[in-house]
Parts: sequence; C-alpha cells; structure tokens
Amino acid sequence: MRLRHPSGRIVHLACGVSLIEARTPADAFATIDAVATELRAALAAARHDLGRLGIALRLPYPLAAALVDDGRARTRLRAELDARGLDVVTLNGGPDAEGGGPPPLPDWSEPARLRHTLDLARILVGLLPDEEVRGAVGSCGLARRADWDEAHERAGARHLSRLSGGLADLAWRVGRAVRAGFQPAPGQVLDSPEDTVAALTRVDKDRLGVCLDLARVVRDWPDPADGVDRLTDAGLSVITARITDPAAAWQPVLRHLLAADTARTEYIEVDAPGSAAGHLAYVINELTTLGLVPEHQPCPAP
Repeated sequence: MRLRHPSGRIVHLACGVSLIEARTPADAFATIDAVATELRAALAAARHDLGRLGIALRLPYPLAAALVDDGRARTRLRAELDARGLDVVTLNGGPDAEGGGPPPLPDWSEPARLRHTLDLARILVGLLPDEEVRGAVGSCGLARRADWDEAHERAGARHLSRLSGGLADLAWRVGRAVRAGFQPAPGQVLDSPEDTVAALTRVDKDRLGVCLDLARVVRDWPDPADGVDRLTDAGLSVITARITDPAAAWQPVLRHLLAADTARTEYIEVDAPGSAAGHLAYVINELTTLGLVPEHQPCPAP
C-alpha cells in the first residue's frame, strides 16, 4: 500500500507472504488467495481503508526459477494479484526465503546466487503495478564471515558488479528499475554497520544497498540510530526496512528512518510470525503517528 510521507515521498508498506512451501505456481496462487482473504477481513475489522494492499513475497529459488521459465505463470500471477487488489513491489530472496529443500542456495561467491537474484528482478518487473517504475529485491549478507577468504571476496565482487550490470540492462530494456538490498546479520560479511560499509564501499550505490531487519538491528547494534547514520553517510541506501519481531523495540529505529524532513527508506515489510494482519494494523497505527497517510487520503492539517 502506498503511504505519503510528510516530505511528499511515497513509502510502500507490505505484509510479508511466505511461498517457501509452494512447489508450483498453482501452490503460490492458493497461498496468496488465503492470505489476501485474511488481510482484508482483519483490516476491515480494524477500520483501515487502505485501498489496494501491498504484499512482499518470500520467493524460494526453485519457485523463482519455475516462474522465470514460464511466461504464462507470470502473467497469471499478475492477473491473480490484480483481481484481489494486491500490489507487489518487493520480493525477498534473503536467508528466510530460501526454502525448497536441498541443496542450499550458495552465497555471493557463487554464480547461482547472482542468477537467483536476477531471476527475482525479472519476475518483479512483470508484477509491478502499472503506476510503479521501480521495485526492490532482498538478498543475504553476502556470505558467512568464516567462509569469506580472499578468493571468495574476489568472486563476490565480480558477481556484485554483474548484478549491477544486469539490473541496469533490465531497466534499459523494460523501463522499470529494480534495486537489490543485502541484509546484515550476525556472523555474515555484512554484520555491524562498520562491516557493512567496508564490504559495500565499491558497489554501485544507485542500484545496490541494504535491507535492514529492524529487530536484529535493535538486538545486535549498540546504537541503532548511529548505525543507520553510518550507512547513509557512506552513501548506502536503506532500501527496505523489515519488521520481523513485533516484540522488539523497533519503533525508535523506524522513527529515525522516517524523520519528518525525509524518508530514508522506501519499502517497509511486516514479516512477523503469527497474526500477520494484526501486526500490520499495529504498524499502520505507528506510521500514522509519524504523519504518514494512505496516498488517496488528504494530508493532515499542519
């Protein structure tokens, strides 16, 4: 769903939908239908009139590969989303979206990770609503730090460069841009703010940035707000902010990202376990206190 920030920037709010158990496009359609019904009913009960709903799909690599190879399935998925009033502007291909059984998807030192991420971008440009000109995909924090020797680092740099080139080529061909966000996590090459800045110093910052799990940021970073500032001061965009644990004190970090003068993230995903609709309603209320309103509603009085 499209929310207007006091600065005028559009911020997209979406509820995470896991398709990890889906083996075929038909399985995905059934899961999306069930989630959409639940969300509509719960938000109506909470008196939220948001128009079209946003969902962020967690897409495992076997399903992504199947969709890339099947143009009819992609067309039908877009039709199913439109019929239910659902918008997709982000796809999650990060560590919690890698289901589908063995073998596990390798890290960014291997070309399979590059292929999967570009597959997600190709799928996403066909799912974006007509009025949208760009979206985002999420990925892991490059690799486990223990595995990231000099050879792996060189290979990772090549694949990140090819990712940037692939995203640029996609934008040139279809007229829609996709950015990729890498999620810091403990034990990964991207871990602390300092590690993240150092590892992504030479990447194409117009197309590549970070995806922050706010619960992990609160838990693992000594000063979350300062950590966010370190990233953005280094030119890294916080492309996506994810709320995966409603019990975590994520609110101050979100307020810092959405300060009144600017919005330092474009996509917010509510991807917590349990009652997805209940968590989404809570986040909507929190965003309302920050001055964000559904795009179709008038601006609040100053």
